[in-house]
Amino acid sequence: MKKAIWFATLGLLLSMILVGCGEKTQEDIMTDLDEKLEEMTGYKAKSTMTLETGKDQQTYEVDVWHQKKSYYRVALENQNKDQSQIILRNDDGVFVLTPALNKSFRFQSDWPTNSSQVYLYESLIQDILMDPERSFQADEDYYVFQTNTNYQNKNLNTQEIKLNKKDLSPAQVKIMNADLEVLVQLDFTNFEWNASFNEGDFDMERNMTGAQMTEEPAMAEPLEPMTVYYPMYTPDGTQFNAAQNIQSENGERVVLQYSGEQPFTLIQEQSQVVPASTPMNVSQGEPVDLGFTIGVMTSESLQWSYNGVDFFLASENLSQEEMMSIASSVYGTEEK
Repeated sequence: MKKAIWFATLGLLLSMILVGCGEKTQEDIMTDLDEKLEEMTGYKAKSTMTLETGKDQQTYEVDVWHQKKSYYRVALENQNKDQSQIILRNDDGVFVLTPALNKSFRFQSDWPTNSSQVYLYESLIQDILMDPERSFQADEDYYVFQTNTNYQNKNLNTQEIKLNKKDLSPAQVKIMNADLEVLVQLDFTNFEWNASFNEGDFDMERNMTGAQMTEEPAMAEPLEPMTVYYPMYTPDGTQFNAAQNIQSENGERVVLQYSGEQPFTLIQEQSQVVPASTPMNVSQGEPVDLGFTIGVMTSESLQWSYNGVDFFLASENLSQEEMMSIASSVYGTEEK
């Protein structure tokens, strides 16, 4: 009798342990993620971003600071460490800084809530929570979600988000096109919950000055001929028409004209260090993530700097999505 009672007690304890160790359901995890967003005061995250969207694979180090509710600092540095950029959001607006050029833009923008952001934890979690078509699976260490997206680049339409089981911190994100080819991969190397911040961490001038202390200023080399870059993508019914070289006070400027159903102009010249860091206000514009750099978009133009060259794309006919597609393809050295 005592033995029977002992086995019954043991069986009850084992069943309780098994129930306690059981896998959480997807609904349980949704609740936990919602609570994480509500309870966290901010975070610091480091990650490595790999892009397969251009001619060559490119790698960037991404450093994110977020203080709840609306303070952000996203620093991106490419593998050659020759030009970094910082996106800031504080009480004065949204800023895009290019410290090596002493250049800054200020927007009155809803960024980052107006689209998906691969390097922001809360954006990834919102994409999971808001997608009724999400898929879910779990392995020994991770919860893995596949969701639809709302990236500015509409070619990035599906993503796989991998979260650590132990604390729901981000581990990896893969963004894919319609053929499920991975175009962007983000691997998180460090994530600190509820991080502390100092006064001035999200201040524009302090960030510009601090970055310039660790980065060499970009210097133009006017004696060398400038490489002319052409877009490898143009909309249907649009073709290259003419190129014109103009001498400006900053050196050579190349103007490429494209004609047809959706005509546009692409201007490029060597980047120059601007004399003052006063932000250029962009009242009707948005910062846009081109992958390899952060650009400045308005209804009829898109400008960006990359590899020592300033680019300006202008059109009254192109949609913003088409402008981004063209800009992302500007890496060829011969006209298409």
